[in-house]
Amino acid sequence: MTSKKKLRLRTPFPPILKSELRALVTPGPRMADEWACVASVMLAIVLAHAIGAQMVSWAAFSAFVLLKSDVGETLVRGVMRIVGTLLGSGLALLVVPYAARSVPLAMIAAEMVGAIGLYGMLTARRAYAWLLFGLTFEMILFDKIERPDLDTLHFAQTRLLEVVAGTVACTVVSLTAGALAGKRWWMDRKPSPDRMRWHPDAARHASQAGLAIATLPLLHALFDLPELPQAAVTIMAVMIVPVAGIGASGFVPVSRRLLHRALGCIAGGGLAIVVLLSAQGNPAVLIAGTCIGIVIGRHIENGLPRVTYLGLQFTLAVLVVLVPDSYANAAIGPAFQRLLSVFVGMAVLEPVLLTWHFVAPRRKVPRDVPEAPNAE
Repeated sequence: MTSKKKLRLRTPFPPILKSELRALVTPGPRMADEWACVASVMLAIVLAHAIGAQMVSWAAFSAFVLLKSDVGETLVRGVMRIVGTLLGSGLALLVVPYAARSVPLAMIAAEMVGAIGLYGMLTARRAYAWLLFGLTFEMILFDKIERPDLDTLHFAQTRLLEVVAGTVACTVVSLTAGALAGKRWWMDRKPSPDRMRWHPDAARHASQAGLAIATLPLLHALFDLPELPQAAVTIMAVMIVPVAGIGASGFVPVSRRLLHRALGCIAGGGLAIVVLLSAQGNPAVLIAGTCIGIVIGRHIENGLPRVTYLGLQFTLAVLVVLVPDSYANAAIGPAFQRLLSVFVGMAVLEPVLLTWHFVAPRRKVPRDVPEAPNAE
């Protein structure tokens, strides 16, 4: 076979992939955004260690998701994240010490607060605060279920410290980047959403998320599954879809987000585990791998609109695996358990959505529905 014929048989390199790889190494606003995210996460890690936060990866992820080119938007999101964390922690301090003692009480508490938090995220003007309210409560509840001797007050305080570290870090980076650029340099500020009235589709959608979360205490009691806070976070995060796209059943849009979350976590987790095994406990290698993962994940997120959520999940997996609570004790076991818990959340949610999808009355859903916000 001639070389000319061989050339014809080769699979052409996808033009869009070629363009994305070129953009990855091309200086400009997009590259500036990606490395600003790296700076924000690294600063958050330093601050989290300095102020005694325990779950450093949550501080790192807070710094990543909060960072926007518009300083005002970054500050507003940061304040809402702190307020939501405060409210969720406050409710957890009152409820969790009692709910965690009983599986039925834990199921009821997890379902109600998860549903309320998600409904607020879907419909309220200050949606982000509602989301963090629900997420914080669920994280404290499931950590208490897993570790009955946990000091709930101390744990609530460290959740707040982690969010503060992430908020301060991204604000400093956003201010610095804005001062250097002299303008909004990589994203446009989004208008504030209007406040909604009662929305039955959103309420039904949120109640399905609550039902899925309610099964997690039972699963822990039966099978002693670890790291269930990540499963609860997964359920709430993938259920964040535009209200206009829910219709009679949110099965299709949520399943799409589940697929993107799975692909992103597999790809990001795979890269992170390779780095973790190669590092052999060397912090410099872990940090370098974290920076590379952030750049790749953000690049995917800022690329094609249909896969932005996949890029966010890629970064989430990298941070979960490569940002340990202490670099001196970096290990694959806890990182793998956290990653596995993400898939537990998916496995619990999908049957709930599928069941309703087949019993729900059929209604047409508008095709031109905007992409769901990448809140988590």
